[in-house]
Amino acid sequence: MDRIYLDNAATTPLTEEVIDAMVGVLKNNYGNPSSTHSLGQEAKILIENVRREIADYLKVSPAEIIFTSCGTESNNMVIKSCVEHLNVERIISSPIEHKCVAETVLDMKKRKGVEVVYLRPDKKGDVSLDQLENILKSSDKKTLVTLMHANNEIGNLIDLKKFAQLCKANNALFHSDTVQSMAHMDMDFSDIPVDFASCSAHKFHGPKGSGFAFIRKASGLKGIITGGPQERSLRAGTENVCGIVGLGKALEIYLKNMDSYANHIKEIKQYTIDQLSQKIEGVKFNGRSAELENSLYTVLSVLLPFKDPMIGLKLDMKGIAISQGSACSSGAAKPSMVMMMVVDEEEMDQTTPLRVSFSHLTTKEEIDALVNAVEEITQSFQIEKANIEHR
Repeated sequence: MDRIYLDNAATTPLTEEVIDAMVGVLKNNYGNPSSTHSLGQEAKILIENVRREIADYLKVSPAEIIFTSCGTESNNMVIKSCVEHLNVERIISSPIEHKCVAETVLDMKKRKGVEVVYLRPDKKGDVSLDQLENILKSSDKKTLVTLMHANNEIGNLIDLKKFAQLCKANNALFHSDTVQSMAHMDMDFSDIPVDFASCSAHKFHGPKGSGFAFIRKASGLKGIITGGPQERSLRAGTENVCGIVGLGKALEIYLKNMDSYANHIKEIKQYTIDQLSQKIEGVKFNGRSAELENSLYTVLSVLLPFKDPMIGLKLDMKGIAISQGSACSSGAAKPSMVMMMVVDEEEMDQTTPLRVSFSHLTTKEEIDALVNAVEEITQSFQIEKANIEHR
């Protein structure tokens, strides 16, 4: 069976160029980057080259790029260190953040007594600048605002610059989980006054286990993994040279092709919207995911007009890999917090969410296969419903 992969928001396949670059490092660059001999320094140079590449993309200093294992580690490091070392007493967030942010914020509330305030998203999944401003002005406590740039389930975007400027104007620190948007969009942190951001390589065809945190030099943030002086003493431990090189190669390829990749994916996304709308009566799209100019172009959140918690398995049996929401919540029996925010409880009991996430490798033929499979499942439900009503 030919496999169709439509779960790119969860992870993306490695390209051959990335694999070749990583294999080359595994074979030839096995030195410890902290060693002073030539083998160690050769590995160190590879790391610093990637650091400069990322810094050029973000228009920041290389010293502000700290390599980590993933977005989850980056988010944990920033939030926990802000509380531990920067005396943050209040965190403003939203209930539709990724679990690694949501759970870390709750951990700081439980263990450190930090006040937590949530912005209330509207029915489209948007959070309001006005609401944030009112909350910021309501207290003099040292505050961290943590809001994701692009939602991983419904694709909603915040205006990163406006949110960052508002935080700066109110003396609050601003952290954004940019895992879904990094490399997929232009980022200029010389113009956007964000204090902290996070990235994971496997969202843009790099390896799992490799990511980075952007940490504004003037922030004063300190590391929470202690030991050696690696990564400016912000993240102790021997660096994952192979993974970092893989991240760098994936970023290089994506940045070189960003416009063509984005145009292709947008075309595929619009085609998916059109085909589902034509063939599945009553289908809806969650959040702003069907608005190409107002959402992350790689994600489409679908609401099917019938209840089928097994649809992911049924599609998998047809050779289609897809998810019903965030990968970190895929084993949950209840709908995700994101879905509960944008879909009424009564409607949720009668519908099925499906997240289609694309890459530049996705084809219209694959979308046709998905739509045909969903159409078959829909028809089987309609037949079953008619039989029940007939009885």
